[in-house]
Amino acid sequence: MSRTALALAFAVFAAGSAAAADFTCPSMADIVQVGSCPTEPEMRWGFSGYCADNARMYDKDGKDICTDIERYKEAKNVSLWEAGPFQGYLSCTAPPESLKAAKLDDIGVGKAGAITRVVCRYEGGHEMVMRTRAPCTRDGDKAVCGD
Repeated sequence: MSRTALALAFAVFAAGSAAAADFTCPSMADIVQVGSCPTEPEMRWGFSGYCADNARMYDKDGKDICTDIERYKEAKNVSLWEAGPFQGYLSCTAPPESLKAAKLDDIGVGKAGAITRVVCRYEGGHEMVMRTRAPCTRDGDKAVCGD
């Protein structure tokens, strides 16, 4: 993404009421890994902390990832990836080539309190998300954000 497009995305995010801007989902070929994958000791430490006595507070969605460490790893063995204003936590078990080859399935726009989420869904269940305070609407294969 060019510096101008990135600056525009930041302006829409910061101002919340900037002029309308169009955002298309990034090509997965352009994603860059910006976080590291957890090590085996970090996964075990996280499992014992997350799945301790307080696990009942975390697993409200019914996934029950605390039944064994392998289920925990399926959910938590992820790393942060970015492409312009979009970010996503993608599986560390998926080869980067397969992540970068994933094709766009759908785009969605939703609200979470004051934040608008533009969600790009790709093959394999991967998602890249842009968050902004600006109102957004879906227009075909893009999101239009701003007033």
